Amino acid sequence: MNSILTRAKKPFYKRKGFWWPVGIILFLIIGVLISFKVSPWPGAMVVRLVFSAGDQKTFAALERHVPDKEISVISNQAYRPNDSDAMLDVYSAPSIKPGQKLPTVIWTHGGAWISGGKDTKASYFKLLASMGVTVVGLNYSLAPEKKYPTAVQQLNDAHKYIKDNAERFRVDTDRIFLAGDSAGSQLSSQLAAIITNTKYAKEMGITPALKPKELRGTILFCGIYKMEGLVHPAPELPKIIGWGDDVAVWAYTGSRDFSNPSIRQMSAFYQVTKDFPPTYISGGNGDPLTDAQSKPFADELKNKKVDVTTKFFEADHQPSLPHEYQFNLDNQDGQDALKETIEFVQKHSQGS
Repeated sequence: MNSILTRAKKPFYKRKGFWWPVGIILFLIIGVLISFKVSPWPGAMVVRLVFSAGDQKTFAALERHVPDKEISVISNQAYRPNDSDAMLDVYSAPSIKPGQKLPTVIWTHGGAWISGGKDTKASYFKLLASMGVTVVGLNYSLAPEKKYPTAVQQLNDAHKYIKDNAERFRVDTDRIFLAGDSAGSQLSSQLAAIITNTKYAKEMGITPALKPKELRGTILFCGIYKMEGLVHPAPELPKIIGWGDDVAVWAYTGSRDFSNPSIRQMSAFYQVTKDFPPTYISGGNGDPLTDAQSKPFADELKNKKVDVTTKFFEADHQPSLPHEYQFNLDNQDGQDALKETIEFVQKHSQGS
């Protein structure tokens, strides 16, 4: 009896077998923490999971706004041989005249370079197409599976494929607009700089598929144009934002050395010239990237005498508009951004 009572009174941490499972748990926790420090993969998968949940919510909301009119869709076209990531979709209104080619918006999706895809924005592309343009939604290789500059090279190949299939896709190759959201804006702005800056194209080792005269404009939502602004964010921002950005840049570049020359190389802010195409640029007042990225880039373009159309909001604008606000078509501001996007395309499609 005494021995039983003695055993019962032993502290839980002294009981036989207690430390074995605790040790395993501690080992796993330490292993996970170390893996977050030595590889971008764990953090990138966390960010991808968060972004994927947001994409699903956005897709469901956009579905309610799909137009009644029929839209022609050419799906999953492989724009690069032997590259399963290199796929695109083409959207256009079938009511146009046979053989008629339309101003074309080539849209590169966002997702911090590590998530996202063309399919999540399909409803938005149908809306744009219903307003009289051809829309091409692109996929590209995500990080950390593939590193910079893979996506840039893929997108340039996509431009060539689109031109080669212009008649089938109803693409007017003299009226092309590069568009994107978030990381897609970074990629689209970088490609536009490559197309219009021969020195930069040579530095990148890329022969642009598009000629400057074919590129009528860029449409940039909630983007990143100075990459060092991500790895050295403003101190007043929540820590989680800085962590997520660090992980994304690490996964995309393959390096934790944020003084790596590629950080500056991929920043369109430093590559633009007076020949950069007319640009529509926007960001929400609740998006930290607006003040840190979009507004400075718009100012730099204006300094270079580029034709710039901006859509920004007062700091106290209500409702506060978050990152990727333009996809919320249940909100008047999202609807206005869509309308202004089409007006921008129409304006800059005029003339030879």
